[in-house]
Amino acid sequence: MAEIEREMMEYDVVIVGAGPAGLSAAIRLKQLDADLDVVVLEKGSEVGAHILSGAVLDPCGLDALIPDWKEKGAPLNTAVNEDNFFMLGEAGKIRIPNFPMPPLMNNHGNYIVSMGNVCRWMAEQAEELGVEIFPGMACSELVYGDKGEVKGVVAGVFGLEADGSLGPNSELGMELHGKYVFLSEGVRGSLSKEVITKYDLAAGKEPQKYGVGMKEIWEIDPAKHKAGSVTHTMGWPLGSNAGGGSFIYHLDNNQVYVGFVVHLNYKNPHLFPYMEFQRFKHHPIVAELLKGGKRVAYGARAITEGGWQSMPKLVAPGVALLGCSAGMVNVPRIKGNHNAMLSGKAAAEAAFDAIKAERSGDELAAYEADVRDGAIGKDLKMVRNVKPMWSKWGLAASLTLGGFDMWTNNMLGFSLFGTLGHGKNDAQSTEPAAAHKPIDYPKPDGVLSFDRLTNVSFSFTNHEESQPAHLRLTDENKPLFDNLPMYDEPAQRYCPAGVYEVVEKDGQKEFVVNFQNCVHCKTCDIKDPAQNITWTTPQGGDGPNYPNM
Repeated sequence: MAEIEREMMEYDVVIVGAGPAGLSAAIRLKQLDADLDVVVLEKGSEVGAHILSGAVLDPCGLDALIPDWKEKGAPLNTAVNEDNFFMLGEAGKIRIPNFPMPPLMNNHGNYIVSMGNVCRWMAEQAEELGVEIFPGMACSELVYGDKGEVKGVVAGVFGLEADGSLGPNSELGMELHGKYVFLSEGVRGSLSKEVITKYDLAAGKEPQKYGVGMKEIWEIDPAKHKAGSVTHTMGWPLGSNAGGGSFIYHLDNNQVYVGFVVHLNYKNPHLFPYMEFQRFKHHPIVAELLKGGKRVAYGARAITEGGWQSMPKLVAPGVALLGCSAGMVNVPRIKGNHNAMLSGKAAAEAAFDAIKAERSGDELAAYEADVRDGAIGKDLKMVRNVKPMWSKWGLAASLTLGGFDMWTNNMLGFSLFGTLGHGKNDAQSTEPAAAHKPIDYPKPDGVLSFDRLTNVSFSFTNHEESQPAHLRLTDENKPLFDNLPMYDEPAQRYCPAGVYEVVEKDGQKEFVVNFQNCVHCKTCDIKDPAQNITWTTPQGGDGPNYPNM
């Protein structure tokens, strides 16, 4: 594909991804200079189609970007009015009181939202300012300049044959060049991954850490609905098998977001994150809430959890990493959208100053400094030790020592622990299957719990089946000859969409990749012990079509 000549369009700034970071950058650029040419390229079929988040939104990012967002009709309709934390046992619960928690954990002033709908609204604001937004345009390649800088992307390649070759209906796409390129692809984006590797942006940083988050939207009995109620739980069913927890958010229209996060540094390859989520819904407090209701949507995505010490260098010649592309989630707060918005605003301001000074293709050092020394850095530094404490010493230590550490950071501005490291990445954390007992999961009942393929149908996922598989195996033999005997091939379980199977065919085992099921969560790219799976973009518009996630 590199030798193909394509049409080319020039912009001042090219933005990959119409999430909160990318749209914030686009809006801020046009606020600063209405004459700047700004384009946003989104791989989903529409803005919001690939957005999945909890989400309780801290509006500080919107406050900074669009101070009159209420008057402009931003879809922040449900203010948090109740904040609950529970430690679960198999049949009971213990309330964790709010008063010992540091102020940053307070959800007062935050809103329960659909980030998909927030992004749809932000796209309207951007287009009113003159931003060009092209959904259904997956960015499959970076374009490099003569000095090694990133100068653009290739977008809009369609109709390739299954082997990746050109066919009679192939569309070659086009090159979109910019003075600067912003990558706001979300977690583990393929272009961001390439940039981090090519420019060694993770040098001297801790490995990035991840979780897999799964979410269902339920319509429940109005008598049980409490608009504005927020509940988080830890403990059962994960216990000592893995870190993680749940969220239950009551938004408007008698709907509830029910979600479950499993940290991907778990050791036991028999662990089945999706089935842990399904089992969780049978806990008495959840089962009673959902009784008589119906699930209306499902989705999953990876979450960056490494925090401050895992955030790579954010800039390279011609390119900047925004939001979750760099890992700006505050793990204890389970929030990253506010930092994504602030990062987009900061990147836009740095690019505006550079373009005004007639620069292009260089490193936006001002953006890096703004993130590290400003509100985002402060937010992430205060909680930087909670995740490594949980990973190294367990849940109890994370609650006690992590809480103490957050208090000292909040009151004194420093940590008695310094900055703890993460050590291994999540793939390296997986231990041999022989060292762990298999886990017996109850069969889904079809009422509260569901099998993966049934649930995936509620993500409204679609991929054109004749295109090349966007999930690439570096070595096709590793799943059966390495991962299966050593780890009981965990891809069968860690994928929340049932993409990977080991089946018997003519007396032989076969590793099957059902890429059509993929909800673009990127878990396989992260957790595979052999690091043998690479997630790439399918053709534009393919993947999930989330309605209100």
